[in-house]
Amino acid sequence: MQNISHDCGYAQTEPALWVDRIFPADTTDKPPLVLVHGGGHTGSCYLQKPDGGNGWAQKLAGLGYPVHVIDWPGMGRSGRVDYPDLTGDFVCKTIGAFIETLSEPCVLLTHSMSGAYGWRLVQNFGRRIKAVVGVAPSPPGNIQDQPEILEEGDGYVVVKRGAFERRVDLEKPTPFYVDLVENKLIGDGDRFPREFTDEYKASLTGTPPRLAYERANIAGSQLKVTNTAPFTDKPILVVTADHDCDHTQDIDGAVVSWLREIGAAVQFCYLPDEGIAGNGHMMLLEKNSDEIAEIIAQWLDKTLAH
Repeated sequence: MQNISHDCGYAQTEPALWVDRIFPADTTDKPPLVLVHGGGHTGSCYLQKPDGGNGWAQKLAGLGYPVHVIDWPGMGRSGRVDYPDLTGDFVCKTIGAFIETLSEPCVLLTHSMSGAYGWRLVQNFGRRIKAVVGVAPSPPGNIQDQPEILEEGDGYVVVKRGAFERRVDLEKPTPFYVDLVENKLIGDGDRFPREFTDEYKASLTGTPPRLAYERANIAGSQLKVTNTAPFTDKPILVVTADHDCDHTQDIDGAVVSWLREIGAAVQFCYLPDEGIAGNGHMMLLEKNSDEIAEIIAQWLDKTLAH
């Protein structure tokens, strides 16, 4: 493990993205990593675990990778965006503009809801992305089913998507309701530090209305890939845990199959196949998160050396 340095500030994007930069102290020839959080979170989920320990950002920097942790536009400390303007397409354009500011092509690491953003970013900025790591990644709209609508009211809709019913607020951010926090994000695995559940809940935020609407794929609104050429031979790793009921081996395996069909050089890392069991959706915050980060770094080292 190398010594690391940490600084932060606003990127030269419009709106300005907040970026935490965690770099190895020594010179490295490894490409920069851009870490993109999922819904209801900010970039802080890569910086600190609920128990106060260091996150994936510090771990990956210690393994020699320059790391850039961003907050989505309109989220966390990034520049404000009016809710009607804050769409998945807008998020991708802003993140892509940030990627363009880097001195060399990056590795893009997405988690959960940002998975669909990663696929769009490969389409639109593929020449600036050397590889992608999708951690329990959302699928593109190309292969995501539209949800069953259970109820519609003034300013909200309730849908059945995956294993859970979800209320989507149409004019204000949708919070992570208690059942989703406990049963989706934390789940029934044994790796989450449950004694720090309150600290974790306090870190969560609402998902802006249009982004929540698109994630549910209401009216077929999830981002789609329309040009698959940039995926040809693109190295992609999909990482899935065994106690993530919204991202089972079959569900994430369908994303892997789609990526393979469009020509990506994709590898599926189902953690039990690596001897790692008990993890849930928030594997990056769990007790053995360093072990999973090491698997990702080993894949990158091997893949990018070719």
